[in-house]
Formats: sequence, structure tokens, C-alpha cells
Amino acid sequence: MEKLSLQEEEAMLAVWKIGKGFIKDFMDVLEDPKPPYTTLASTIKNLEKKGYLKSEKLANAYRYSARIKEAEYKKKFMSGFVNNYFKSSYKDLVAFFAKDNKISAEELKDIISLIENPEK
Repeated sequence: MEKLSLQEEEAMLAVWKIGKGFIKDFMDVLEDPKPPYTTLASTIKNLEKKGYLKSEKLANAYRYSARIKEAEYKKKFMSGFVNNYFKSSYKDLVAFFAKDNKISAEELKDIISLIENPEK
């Protein structure tokens, strides 16, 4: 699974938010500034070619839905990100944010709690 461009990720977020829909439906949930309709339509078609979306023809239009769940994409992307930038060390990832004051001690305690009690 390849990393998506920012434009593709924004389109996928719209698809994941709606579930199934037409280009105009996805356009409605995108934040401003919205891309031109034709740009979004092209992005959606590319995502279908890449295997991220599937379509079904209804009359003269196509309704699209995700082939991959949002959580699955995030998991694969984050694994690659940590591998590429932090040598597969999640400890180094957390330390990076802690050193840059992007994560608080309270948030670290919450993370530790999640690690110790994953069912919660």
C-alpha cells in the first residue's frame, strides 16, 4: 500500500466520513478551499485505480466506497513513518515529541495507562 498524497488523503477522509457516496457528496464534506469538482473526480478515479476505492454504477453516475478502512491505512502509514524516521523505535518517536514539548507529562501518563491496560 503506497502513501497517499495530501490531496488523496483529503479525498479519502471525505469517503471515510460518508461511507458511500457520489463525487458531489464528498465535495460537500471537504473543507474550504474546496478543489474544483473535476479535480476531486480525477482524484477519486485515481484512488479507485490504486485500489483504495470501489465503485458501483447507478444510472449515469458512480457511487464510491472505501476498500480499505481508515484504521488500517493509519496503521500501515504510521508503521512506515516510524520505520523511516525513527528506525522502528516508537520510544524515539515519543521522545522526539517530548523533547519538543509537543506532548505533556499527563498525556504520557495516559499513554502508559493505555499500554498497561489495552482493553480500556
